[in-house]
Amino acid sequence: MRRRFREDTAVTFDFAPMVDVVLLLLIFFLLTSNLAAKQNSLPLNLPRASSTVQETPDLPLVSVTQGGKVFLNGKATTLTRLGGQLRPLISSSGGLVGLRADERGSYGAVVQVMDIIRKAGGERLALGTRSR
Repeated sequence: MRRRFREDTAVTFDFAPMVDVVLLLLIFFLLTSNLAAKQNSLPLNLPRASSTVQETPDLPLVSVTQGGKVFLNGKATTLTRLGGQLRPLISSSGGLVGLRADERGSYGAVVQVMDIIRKAGGERLALGTRSR
């Protein structure tokens, strides 16, 4: 018995799985690029130092702008709320807190932030600088 082949069936290519893979790769690269830019999201002119150390990503990071605005991990906050927001983060970091302040900012604002960090349980400060 002879088999008959159908000539009228067209070969098709399914693009859906390929589009899924491309979108997953795009999402992966977007997420990883956002995590790398998290630390430098605020426009601060940090003081220069001859020796610098790489930042630790799991460290709570307090930033003070030139105008005296305070940010905790890139999100705006106030001096009154900073202590309460820092307590759980400090307990998980072992008492270490990162502090980045604009070099042209108010020294008084930085001292206030340092006092709040100390009252919240911060034992050590990692000061943010940029290399020379």
